[in-house]
Amino acid sequence: MNCFRYKIEHDYGFAPNPFHGTLSLATCKGPIRQNKNLKVGDWIVGFGSKSMDNEGYLIYAMKVERIITFDEYWESEEFQCKKPVINGTLVQMYGDNVYHTDKSAQPVRKFIQERCAHSNKDWTVNLGHYAQDTRTDRVLLSKTFYYFGDHCVSLPKQYSCIGLSKRDKRGNMAYRDLQGQDAKIQAFADWLAANYETGIHGDPCNWKEFKRDKYEVYEDEEDK
Repeated sequence: MNCFRYKIEHDYGFAPNPFHGTLSLATCKGPIRQNKNLKVGDWIVGFGSKSMDNEGYLIYAMKVERIITFDEYWESEEFQCKKPVINGTLVQMYGDNVYHTDKSAQPVRKFIQERCAHSNKDWTVNLGHYAQDTRTDRVLLSKTFYYFGDHCVSLPKQYSCIGLSKRDKRGNMAYRDLQGQDAKIQAFADWLAANYETGIHGDPCNWKEFKRDKYEVYEDEEDK
C-alpha cells in the first residue's frame, strides 16, 4: 500500500473535485496520476499551503478505488454531472470532466480541452495546463474520501508520519515515501473512518473569494 502526499496551492473544487458523491482527480498532479506504482487501494492525501494560510492542515484524503481514461470519464453516464457549466453554480463551474480524444486528429492522438477552469480567460486552450493535465491519460476516482476544504483539520501527533515536513522544499510535488508501510497508512485510514463520515465536510478553500448566495454555489446539490 502506498500513500501519495502533496501540498495544495489553491483549492477551487477542481483538482480534486469532491462533488456528486465521487471525488475525482482528473487534472493536475501528473506525477501522481502517472506514477507506475500507483494502484487501486492506495491513498492520496492533500495538505494546505502557505498560499492558502493553512499549511500542514489536512484538506482531503482519498482511497483510490477506480482508475479510468479521459474518454471513459467523458462518455460515462455516471459522470456527465462532472462536465463544467461555465455560467452555472460554483459546483458546476468547476466540473473536471474536460478532456476527451479528438477523433478528427487520428491516427495522431490528441485531446480536446473543453471550456473549464483550466482554460484561458478567453476560453481558448491553456497550453500550460493542457500539457500538465494530459501528460497521463488517467482519472482517479473514489467514493471513500474525506474532503475538508475550508474546514481542514490537523493530524493527531500519532499520525504525524502522514504529514509533510515544512522543510520540504518541493512540498507541492508528489511523495511516495510511505510506500509499503501498510500499518501506518491503515492506522491513518482507520482514524479517519472512526472520526469522520466519508464525503464533504467543507467548501473549497478558495471559494471565499466569491461572494455568492448559497443557492448560487450549490443549487440542488445534495453534497453541501
